Amino acid sequence: MIVTNIAQRLKARAFQLDMTPAAVAEASGLNRSFIYDIIRGKSVRPTRSKLQKVADVLKVDVDWLIDGYGTVEGEEPKIYSPDTTFVGIRGVQAKASAGGGVVVHAEDEQASKLYHFRQSWIEDELQASANNLRVLSITGDSMIPTLHDGDTILVDMGRKSPYPPGLFVLHDGMGLMAKRIEHVPSSEPPRIRVTSDNPNYSPYECLLDEVNIVGRIRWYGRCL
Repeated sequence: MIVTNIAQRLKARAFQLDMTPAAVAEASGLNRSFIYDIIRGKSVRPTRSKLQKVADVLKVDVDWLIDGYGTVEGEEPKIYSPDTTFVGIRGVQAKASAGGGVVVHAEDEQASKLYHFRQSWIEDELQASANNLRVLSITGDSMIPTLHDGDTILVDMGRKSPYPPGLFVLHDGMGLMAKRIEHVPSSEPPRIRVTSDNPNYSPYECLLDEVNIVGRIRWYGRCL
């Protein structure tokens, strides 16, 4: 049996009824903050009288919302606890070079295998969507000591902006590279500075439009 909380039950039932949190709040006659505070875990013991209004909209007993015991009109929603649920993130055969770049072939885009991460970590820590995440491998030494040859990285393709500066995977027309990128202040048209953590590799600047930023690197793993 999966142990769930009020936030998970509210979200699952609203999703089942095809209602957004904002729609639940409006139909209940409550402020949106009341609903969002519950969903975000900021309100673990909300007012029962207000919860009764939410329960009426969701067509469930208020006790079901509070502790999971009570009747639900129709089929009870399936609830998955993000703390005990793991999400498979697609790994791709393409490697991000920590050097001069690795040429990407068509077959590189094929999925190699799935890497599983805890859903709560993706949502709470990374604040990312699993659909935007990809796992790649590092090859080369230009990002030492941060990234080593053979490291595994998790890339958020939903984050392509060089604000704030950070570690990114980019495609320069020849291949994928893992580099540190920052926007050059007051540049017009916009330019970026591409830097390697290994001092043996020289930094360089280019127009933002000259490269394709694949995504921001959010995590890495290493075998010892």
